[in-house]
Amino acid sequence: MRLELHCHSTRSDGSEPPHAVARRALDYGVELFCLTDHDTVAGFEDTRSALPTRVRVLRGLELSTVECGRTVHLLCYGIADEAAVTLEEQLEQIRRQRSQRLRAIVKRLGELGMPLDADEILTEVGPGGSAGRPHVAQALQRAGHVSSVREAFDRFLADGKPAYVAGQRLSVADGLALARGAGAQVALAHPHTLGDSAIVRALFADHRDAGLTGIEAFYGRYGSAASAPWLRVAAQFDLTVTGGSDFHGSALPEVVRPGITFPAEHTERLLGWLDAAA
Repeated sequence: MRLELHCHSTRSDGSEPPHAVARRALDYGVELFCLTDHDTVAGFEDTRSALPTRVRVLRGLELSTVECGRTVHLLCYGIADEAAVTLEEQLEQIRRQRSQRLRAIVKRLGELGMPLDADEILTEVGPGGSAGRPHVAQALQRAGHVSSVREAFDRFLADGKPAYVAGQRLSVADGLALARGAGAQVALAHPHTLGDSAIVRALFADHRDAGLTGIEAFYGRYGSAASAPWLRVAAQFDLTVTGGSDFHGSALPEVVRPGITFPAEHTERLLGWLDAAA
């Protein structure tokens, strides 16, 4: 089965609008699609209207949380229609904090001799969008201060770099409560970013019963060897396996298109898990 359950648009840190991401996924032949912008579901209607009815389209997002000082991203799928408005109101507070963080980053860059216009960047993000470091990185590139988004992070924006500003994030427990309260099923995104499988196992030991019941074992840049440890974690904790490309457009050029081919042996359980949302 071809699907896309992890991708981003201009509503957060991607370079293409929601409808364009959806159409590119359709060109690849996806049968199941979910736009997972950071901390917003604002692009859902655009993706739903861009895709034919034969494609199942979910409302979802990638929720930014923290556990023991580590960033933990939660993929949330199948948010109920009746819960979407209330959820967006709750997410708006998170997005305001992200905008304040962006302004603080821009101020630091100005002190480093690289002036940028924070208002201009936030206007590009747009209403309901979720501002983040990738938007600043793109602005640095446009202004000629760096040659690429990757260079912007490596020199200035990554954790511990001169313009880094820590963000305020939900705890994993609070993020799960927010997502589950909106009827979503929740999976851990790109588990490799947490460092090692022991940390991932501890996360599921602590939070599986609260609704962290999925793991993104098939990720755009994973080969079979990279997926193997996360499949073992899935077996240990009886988790549903998910997958996606993490497409960002030109903001993450190594992922050339949205969509992955998902293994048949995991498809039935995934679809049943998604059916249980809301």
